[in-house]
Amino acid sequence: MNVRRPFLALLCSSALCLAGCNSLPGNSEPQVLRKFESSQEEPSAISPIAGREPDLLVRDFYAASARPTGDYLSARNFMTAEASQRWNPRESTLVVNRIDLTTQPGADNSTHSYKIRGDVIGRLESDGTYRPENFLYEADVKLQQVDGEWRISSLPNGLVLERSELRNQYQPHELYYFDTTGKVLVNDRRWVYSANDSMNTTLVSLWAQGASEILKPAVNAHLPKDAEFIGAEDQTYRFSGLAGLDQGERLKLAAELVWTLSAARIPGPYGIEADGQPLLDSYDKYSTDDFAEYNPAVYAGSDPALYALTDKNLFQVTNNGLEDKNIAVAHSGDIRSAAIRADHSAAIVRSDGDKNRLWVGKIDARLDPSLSASSLTTPTFEYDSSAVWVVAEGRRVTRIVRSSTTGELAESVVDTTDLKKLDGDISVLRLSHDGTRAAFVVAGKLYTAIVQRPAAAERRLTQVIEIAPQLGDSVLAVDWQYDGSLVVGTSTPDNPVWRVELDGSAVTSLPSGNLTAPVVAVAASPSMLYVTDSHSTRQLPIGGEGGFFWREVPGLQGVRSALTVAN
Repeated sequence: MNVRRPFLALLCSSALCLAGCNSLPGNSEPQVLRKFESSQEEPSAISPIAGREPDLLVRDFYAASARPTGDYLSARNFMTAEASQRWNPRESTLVVNRIDLTTQPGADNSTHSYKIRGDVIGRLESDGTYRPENFLYEADVKLQQVDGEWRISSLPNGLVLERSELRNQYQPHELYYFDTTGKVLVNDRRWVYSANDSMNTTLVSLWAQGASEILKPAVNAHLPKDAEFIGAEDQTYRFSGLAGLDQGERLKLAAELVWTLSAARIPGPYGIEADGQPLLDSYDKYSTDDFAEYNPAVYAGSDPALYALTDKNLFQVTNNGLEDKNIAVAHSGDIRSAAIRADHSAAIVRSDGDKNRLWVGKIDARLDPSLSASSLTTPTFEYDSSAVWVVAEGRRVTRIVRSSTTGELAESVVDTTDLKKLDGDISVLRLSHDGTRAAFVVAGKLYTAIVQRPAAAERRLTQVIEIAPQLGDSVLAVDWQYDGSLVVGTSTPDNPVWRVELDGSAVTSLPSGNLTAPVVAVAASPSMLYVTDSHSTRQLPIGGEGGFFWREVPGLQGVRSALTVAN
């Protein structure tokens, strides 16, 4: 399909307001909607090693449990027939840092019992969604001799996976859905078993079942209730029950599906059929070029402007050093924090006597006064710069919008009812680049939430998750990277900077050999990470091309600044 302007215009103006599908997959290999059955072949099952010692056999069992094929046949091979019949692996899937075994009293030549312990760091939901957790798992596993070999005779229902096995046997994939405005595709991360020869249909099946429970408040339902994914053949994906969709809704459905498949490196172009006919008349193949304006990686390769807040003055960082041209308030001497966008939209917090005041407008032109409070966090913009958020007095999350008719600034309070259980003030708040998620810090702990739009001018923070409990209460700064992960600055001396995945499935320390905690400010561009430690402001190329040492930002050598990326 070639890009056709009339179709794209229709795609931009049509809302996809459809009911969601039902029938979620089991905790084993992802199942698909109703009629379609995957052609996934069964890899060779693992069998116990002859003469294996009981403790090693238990460890082998937990490794085999990461293979869901054949109704967990590999894991069942380590059990007695009776235990295999009783065991229900789909009850839950816990991810632990590691599994520890302790022999229980009363072992003899025919029976053994072990206490299993592990620090739970996450949970895999039935649809492949990962949720961070933080508690201790304990269970009893019993073994007995069967024909001279140890076999597990008693164990709890559910799966327990070591983190390493999750990484070895599963892969994260991104499903895409339009946000409630219909303007931007939002990623929904799922973990899928890697040894899958029908990954394309597995992903389409998960996609067709709708967004995860976590993401649902921020996206549109995209398929009618009676829709079915029938199957795929020759790169053509077939659905039924789509007769009620208009052309705009069909185009959005195609955009979601094409970007989902492309992100998983499934070869295209892709055909889509609805009720036995091409999804759109006369167009039977699609590629990402047809939906380029919805590219989830649209920022990749861009080089946004960089600004530095130094001694309460604001400058642009260029190859020639610090410049103040086109910055109306460059030398005001009262700037506390700033957020700037590529279109020069700006939100700046300035000292105002014993209070702070937010100013909103254009960095190179007029800034108008807005909210005043004793404390204001660094402002953060929504997706299209039309609104800016700030936290006043540590708790009141406020959204400021300029009226398109009067030009006046209007304030509204964001619904933070779901945050009331958190003990402490919000010290940092950052909206994601697509505007559907928020990352924030309360009492040194890092949380994420989904941004819901109950009505056009209303916002609510919901689905609150402590995304990196491993970091404790050490978090001081956070920013969104362009791949959806978070860069986090902390007070931890040995590892002051961390990368946290969107779903919390990994919390990884970044190089820190020449950083000195605390790291009080962080920022991210498509190609560079920036931090401010106790001595200076430094940068590190994303992807490790520049080695493992943070270098001072050119133009800011010896200067301790807070940086802002104009995304």
